[in-house]
Amino acid sequence: MSLTIALPKGRLFEESIRLLKEKGILSKDIQEGRKLLVESDGFSFLLVKPSDVPVYVENGVADLGIAGYDVLLEREPNLYVLLDLGIGLCRIVVAGKEESKERYFKETYIKVATKYPNIAKKFFSERGVKSKIIYLSGSVELAPAIGLSDYILDIVQTGRTLRENKLVVIEEVATSTARLVCNKASYRNKRDRITGFFSKLM
Repeated sequence: MSLTIALPKGRLFEESIRLLKEKGILSKDIQEGRKLLVESDGFSFLLVKPSDVPVYVENGVADLGIAGYDVLLEREPNLYVLLDLGIGLCRIVVAGKEESKERYFKETYIKVATKYPNIAKKFFSERGVKSKIIYLSGSVELAPAIGLSDYILDIVQTGRTLRENKLVVIEEVATSTARLVCNKASYRNKRDRITGFFSKLM
């Protein structure tokens, strides 16, 4: 039985392909382009938005997927997380203006702009801080500059975008790396094939 694997488009795509080649799962490169379904080495690869990887896997369209831990924390999908692949390293952080750094730890109510509303709600609730979560799908770093929010909660790699927008990291929420995820029914029905795939990545 063949396996269908959901791969994240964007910055994690090349790292995923490189890993699959290094482990002998893929014999040649797959190019990220307009083609969203690619057949290679006996596998079917779906090239999808990073945030959609767990949706395809959870609903059984894909047997396996490579998804960032940030996406899994946000969506909390009903699937198996088989392995931390150690690629796509980034941090989920709270950031704001330098002058708001000291005030942040004394706040009992804050406004936070984010692409990760569920992570933000849970994080501030656990800290006992009341929060107004403002969902944005992009350009989150703009929010403190124009007064839309006091802080942002977002992922950072190098911190360059934060610096360019005069923001600093105030608190780290979690570290995120890519995980191999699996559909629960596929794990039962295609266990031998999935175990073989999984073992090559170990």
